[in-house]
Amino acid sequence: MEIDNSYKKPGIVIAVVTILILRLLFIGLMGPMPQDAYYFFYSEHPAFSYFDHPPVIAYILKLSTFILGRNVFAIKLVDSAVIFFMLFAFYHLAKAFLSGHKTQNAFLLLFSTFMVSVLSLVSTPDTPLILFWTLSLLSLYQAIFLQKNVYWIWSGILMGFAFDSKYTAIFLPLGLLLFLLLSAQYGKKIFSPWLWLSMLLFIITIMPVIIWNVENSFASFKFQSSNRIESAGTDHFDINNFFGVIGHQSGILMPVLFLSFFMFLFKAIKKYRFNPFNVDARKLFLLCFFIPVFAGFLIISFFYWVKLNWMMPAYITGIIWVSMYFNNKWIRIQLVLSATLHLLAAAEVLFYLVPIRSDDTWYGWKELSQQVKSLELTHPRSFIFSADDYKTTAMLDFYLNETIYGRNVIGEQALQFDFVGTDLKQLNGKDALFIDSNPGFDNEYKENKKPSSLLPYFDSVTEIEPILIKKGNNTVRKFLVYECKRYHSH
Repeated sequence: MEIDNSYKKPGIVIAVVTILILRLLFIGLMGPMPQDAYYFFYSEHPAFSYFDHPPVIAYILKLSTFILGRNVFAIKLVDSAVIFFMLFAFYHLAKAFLSGHKTQNAFLLLFSTFMVSVLSLVSTPDTPLILFWTLSLLSLYQAIFLQKNVYWIWSGILMGFAFDSKYTAIFLPLGLLLFLLLSAQYGKKIFSPWLWLSMLLFIITIMPVIIWNVENSFASFKFQSSNRIESAGTDHFDINNFFGVIGHQSGILMPVLFLSFFMFLFKAIKKYRFNPFNVDARKLFLLCFFIPVFAGFLIISFFYWVKLNWMMPAYITGIIWVSMYFNNKWIRIQLVLSATLHLLAAAEVLFYLVPIRSDDTWYGWKELSQQVKSLELTHPRSFIFSADDYKTTAMLDFYLNETIYGRNVIGEQALQFDFVGTDLKQLNGKDALFIDSNPGFDNEYKENKKPSSLLPYFDSVTEIEPILIKKGNNTVRKFLVYECKRYHSH
């Protein structure tokens, strides 16, 4: 693409190059996150779908690690490659709606976000979702605005692949139908056989996910829908959750970009007076794939903790839309702020200056695995398990390359670990080592108490010396260790 002279100023060039170089360096320097290990665990057990999410992330990791081996570099490289193709598709999508200068604005806004850094360096279903979401929109543009009917076929398949990546993609066909219902110019296409062929291909493409759910009592669909609704409820109104979303979304987008969504939405509402029929068709298209996801999760946040990545798909068309109004001054501020924060993130990755009191960290997992391996030598007939959701189990599975058990050992739901055919009865009578992450620790000693959840499943439970992970002379992570005698499943 031809670069506008306004973007050749030293500050902008330095910021862009800094962000790009740091992202490339992170591929080789950053250790694995628990999410990397968990979705790699998916890939070790090929299936039509999985308990938490659909299967595309597993297929991608399977291909990459098959070619490059079981290592962190293979995982992060394929994530970065997927996001590179997403950025390429995004540029062409933005170009379809914007002038050359505004297209570059949109590209730089998206490129500068921590969202892109997270997606390219941490394996989650959102990584392929964002790619197929962007490709779906590009294909729909060709089908609707350029009247190329063959793209209805590709749109259905691509929307299906997006859904096979993550259930959030249901907003793609819903957004399409919303656009056609609200558009005076293109509304007649809702009766087109091409549209319904596209929907049929969407359904065919997502059949593996449907088949898996049918075979497993709709476990995944229930987990991501009714179970979350039940756990949220309508009596758990909490304004702090809303402000938490404002905080972490400002962090992954940069405050300049995130707050602009509210400002320009307010102006749009004032201009169109809540009448979407007055909105230009191209802007309406962008808004139909932005507002439902963006506003929907903002509303949900008053009752339920909305995670960092849930709103990400909205920003593809959202960024294109706000780029119509951004000026060069705010682009420069966005880029300089982003480069500065990426440099701070690099210092954290390299030197771990601020220890993270959470299991959502890249630091210490390899050292934990080495110490657990040493424990195995002194407890040769013991199996190993953990019960902190999935994180410690997945990380030990990745590094030790052996069966590590989850919280289903003690009768609790264990996410995908419940669906890999594990026969817990074969563990009856065996001893175990229970590894329990203690991220909020305030000392280096034993806890001197036995977890009540273990006692019904073992004849005896004895705490032994904890595993301490050091950074220089400082202890930055602590794992409690329990020696459990004679397991009996219930």
